[in-house]
Amino acid sequence: MTDPARPQRKAPRPNRHLTIAEVCDDLGISRSTFYDWRAKRKGPPARKLPNGEIRIERRDYETWLESLYEEAA
Repeated sequence: MTDPARPQRKAPRPNRHLTIAEVCDDLGISRSTFYDWRAKRKGPPARKLPNGEIRIERRDYETWLESLYEEAA
C-alpha cells in the first residue's frame, strides 16, 4: 500500500548511473542549483569520471532522496 502523504515517484530508469541532466530533470532544478548543492555538500553523492563528467549512482540518489523526506508535523 502506498502512503498518500508521499508524492509518487516515476518508475526507475534501467540505467545504473545518472547524469547531472537526468538528476536535474527528475528534481525540476537547474544545473546551477545542482552545482550549488554539490559545493555545499547538500546534494546526492557523485563520482567524477576520468573524463571530468559526473555520474550519480541510482541507489545513492534514491537513498539521498529518502533522507530528505520529512514526517508530517
